[in-house]
Formats: sequence, structure tokens, C-alpha cells
Amino acid sequence: MSNQKLTTLVNTFGTSLISVAGEVGVSVELQKSQISRGVKVENACCASLIGIVGDGIQGTIVIMLDEGGFVSTVTAMSGGMIQPNLEDSIAMSVVGELSNMVSGRALTQASLPGVDVTPPQLITGASIKTVPSQSSDIISFTLPFSVVGGGWAYLVLSFNSI
Repeated sequence: MSNQKLTTLVNTFGTSLISVAGEVGVSVELQKSQISRGVKVENACCASLIGIVGDGIQGTIVIMLDEGGFVSTVTAMSGGMIQPNLEDSIAMSVVGELSNMVSGRALTQASLPGVDVTPPQLITGASIKTVPSQSSDIISFTLPFSVVGGGWAYLVLSFNSI
């Protein structure tokens, strides 16, 4: 994958998270000084993972939330109709829907025809982590977002560099 395509993907996923979250009532602010290469996530309690494949691209995006980010996101996206309970599949599906919307927007804006996404996999637990690949062919980035109203959201992007 070219550096230009990689840069386009990272930028479009970051801007898509900001715009989609704002449209569903969740204000997030990218903490640019904390963007890092690799995986750097703290205190995540839930995640939604989507695979991306096609047109020379192979990778994953993961939206990870700490407890405050999870509460703020579920409350805002459901208009307060869904209690933010990590054991509730409906509450967790809100996080999956956010990742679907962000992926769809990002891939549309990146103008990458022939690229497809997998259904989101939802993960919950105490201090869950993503373990970066040790392969030199995998490039990962973490984009941290503070969630207005409380908490953090992390966008972890990993792509095969071939």
C-alpha cells in the first residue's frame, strides 16, 4: 500500500469519526498531540472491530471506548432511551453502529471502490487491549479522542503495508 493511500485512510477515518459522532450527538475532539504510531489505548471497556479488504487494502479499524466514553456515546446516540450497560447487547450494538457509520463514511470519502468491510465484532471486558502485530508488514496508528461529556474514544487503525 502506498504512503499516500495510507495517509488518506488515516485522515478519512479520523475526520469520519468526528463528523459521524457529531451527527449522532456525540462531540469528540481529536487529541492531535497524542496521536501515535502503534497501539496506545488505556482503560478501554468495549470495542467494535471491523475488517477492511479489497483493492490492495487489508486491515482493521477498532473503535475502543473507556467507561465514560461508552456512557456518553450510548446515552447520546440513543437519546437516553438505552441504558449504557456493557452486558446489554442493545447498548453494545450502539458502538457497532457507530463503527459501521464511520467505516462507510471514510471509505466513501476516500473514493476506494471495491473495498469492503466486515460486520462489526463487539468486544467487552475490563481494560481490554489490542495487541499490535509483531510483523513489520503491519502498520498501526492510534488516534485518541476526548468525548465531550466524559471519557475517551480511541480509533486504532492497522493496515498491511504490502
